[in-house]
Amino acid sequence: MEKIDLKNLSPDELKELVIKLGQEPYRAGQIMTWLYQKGVKEIEGMTNLSLDFREKLKQVAEISFFTPREILVSKDGTRKYLFPLPGGVIESVLIPEEGYFTLCVSTQLGCRLKCRFCYTGKKGLLRNLTTAEIVNQIGGVLIDLGGRRRELKNIVFMGMGEPLDNYQNTRKALEIILHSQGFNFSHRRVTLSTAGLIPELKLLGKQSPINLAVSLNAADQNTRSFLMPISRKYPLPDLLKALKEYPLPHRKRITFEYILIAGVNDSVEDAGKLAELLRGFRCKINLIPFNEHPGADYLKRPQPETVTVFRDSLVSKGYTAIVRESRGSDILAACGQLGGDNG
Repeated sequence: MEKIDLKNLSPDELKELVIKLGQEPYRAGQIMTWLYQKGVKEIEGMTNLSLDFREKLKQVAEISFFTPREILVSKDGTRKYLFPLPGGVIESVLIPEEGYFTLCVSTQLGCRLKCRFCYTGKKGLLRNLTTAEIVNQIGGVLIDLGGRRRELKNIVFMGMGEPLDNYQNTRKALEIILHSQGFNFSHRRVTLSTAGLIPELKLLGKQSPINLAVSLNAADQNTRSFLMPISRKYPLPDLLKALKEYPLPHRKRITFEYILIAGVNDSVEDAGKLAELLRGFRCKINLIPFNEHPGADYLKRPQPETVTVFRDSLVSKGYTAIVRESRGSDILAACGQLGGDNG
């Protein structure tokens, strides 16, 4: 009989397993604490569970964990972790900020969306990650950080893959990340970035209070469809309608991500169209100068002065617009550069 990976279970599913094995429901919380806060690798190490229960648990379940094949370190301190999996390699990126870290995690091996600016999509989708494979990225990085758990402040779902295309496993991973006996992150410290899969976007709004980031990248349907084929299935007007109806928690804003590509979407006219498009949204705009990579074809990074003019145009119209500094580009760890084929 194939054993259950305990990290593939949501908190409720873990509780069901514990009850099935004849234990009180609170034991599920104890197991979660061992898995996600103490990083235990063997069921035998869960010493506040009875020997009899541990034996029963070992018969039906096991614990997976990640060890990186390689850790690449950028000149700016960014660390890229290469985790070998059946079928390929996934990458997670630890970004140093002033006094803390942000961890960018992956949800798929590859990606089916084939956005023109993203290296991950060049190979297509190989498979979805399991819930365990998503949360094990966090556990693997925490081992590398040693006792510095408090310095890991933010989790962003912005790595390889489209999180909402692997919705059920992503949702369970979010439950574990937010649970008080799981990784215990505040919902204010967790952000999911999506290209805009409308049905799953609506589910997310009902089921999770985390921060939402939308990869927009164009202010008109034609340009967005050229850059992001998913926009043909979910056109820009439909996406904007879904976002206007999104149950945005109090004091939160939607982050619109806009990758600036020379000669494609970086003109003053484009900035004006973007400002008009987002009128009425409680939002901020992250501007990301295109990060070139081996699959970039003819797409180029805009000149710094072009980026400045674009940002200033949005600011003059009352928007919060921030140019996001690229981190780790020398190790292909910046936005859009993850390919899973290093080393």
